[in-house]
Amino acid sequence: MILPRSFYARDALVVARALIGARIVCGDRIARIVETEAYRGPKDLACHARFGETPRTKPIFGPPGTGYVFLVYGMHECFNVVCKAEGSGHAVLIRAAEAIDCDARLDGPGKLTRELAITRAHNGCILHAKDAEIKLLSRVGRPKIATSARVGVGYACEWADLPWRFFDSESYAVSRPPKSAIGR
Repeated sequence: MILPRSFYARDALVVARALIGARIVCGDRIARIVETEAYRGPKDLACHARFGETPRTKPIFGPPGTGYVFLVYGMHECFNVVCKAEGSGHAVLIRAAEAIDCDARLDGPGKLTRELAITRAHNGCILHAKDAEIKLLSRVGRPKIATSARVGVGYACEWADLPWRFFDSESYAVSRPPKSAIGR
């Protein structure tokens, strides 16, 4: 079942946890999401919404169930799902997944988008539409969910240390960032 718009119309912390075990379908590729990070709007110093609405961040302020894809470090595209309410700036970064249909490595946000062919052309896509190019499907099973501080956002001071990274602790595909990149 495709996750409906109402699934996304919740706080990013709730959606980030609920997406662990959900499946992502892009074209003919399918994977099981095993790692996410929550970003909670303009007050969250690690969230792109902190800059307000710009041409780059416009999708993060869109309706729940919108895809937000951006370029990081000038080379990796990152895929996020917009949450809560239109204008709230909440989003969940999909950090890693287990490939179901092949042996692809999806153990990091850049690897995930590269292998699933998710690009900035998908920025602003509607994930719950029946004809969507990217679809998120209901969770499979009951994953064992663990948390940690977020990755690569040390500049956000205490916001970097919040346990808003969720992952399936039994998955081989969870990313393994260096300790120095977790929290601040």
